[in-house]
Amino acid sequence: MEETHHLSGTVGHCGEKVILGIVTVSDRASAGQYIDEGGPAVLQFFKEALASPSVVHYRCVKDDQSTLEATLIELSDRHGCNVVVTTGGTGPAPRDVTPEATEAVCGKILPGFGEQMRSISLSYVPTAILSRQIGGIRGSCLMFNLPGRPKSIRETIDEVWRAVPYCVDLIGGPYIDTVDSVCDAFRPKAARRR
Repeated sequence: MEETHHLSGTVGHCGEKVILGIVTVSDRASAGQYIDEGGPAVLQFFKEALASPSVVHYRCVKDDQSTLEATLIELSDRHGCNVVVTTGGTGPAPRDVTPEATEAVCGKILPGFGEQMRSISLSYVPTAILSRQIGGIRGSCLMFNLPGRPKSIRETIDEVWRAVPYCVDLIGGPYIDTVDSVCDAFRPKAARRR
């Protein structure tokens, strides 16, 4: 399943367009056996939190490493996504291959993303230690793995997104403005454009 959404943002200080990717990884959702809730939860966060105008490419794919790798490469290399967020496929089950696919296509791994998300989730459920989320960089695209459930997605993305705009600055992407009341992104004073 493929969709594209155009978000106007609220104001945005710089007016630079941000290109984002959302990939839901689920055998059943990709086969139409149930409605994906993870991807829409990430999209809702983007609608609420981003002040910059944005284009969001959404994909729902099966739990298959080669399919997921091809999707991540397509979003990064062909569509020019600045950030690609996955949801699902990060547990210990045999078909959970999202971290492996992410690591395979990234040139640099950023372990802090997984560490922070597990830390957040551990305050809610002890099974958070079973999660294997990671983050990484492919060229000038940041990629990271979120959990699959909407509640867990929101608990974690609200926190980790605070570091995303500055990371995108550092890898040569556009200046991402956020709505401070939703997600107060951190940048060193010298890197702020306000």
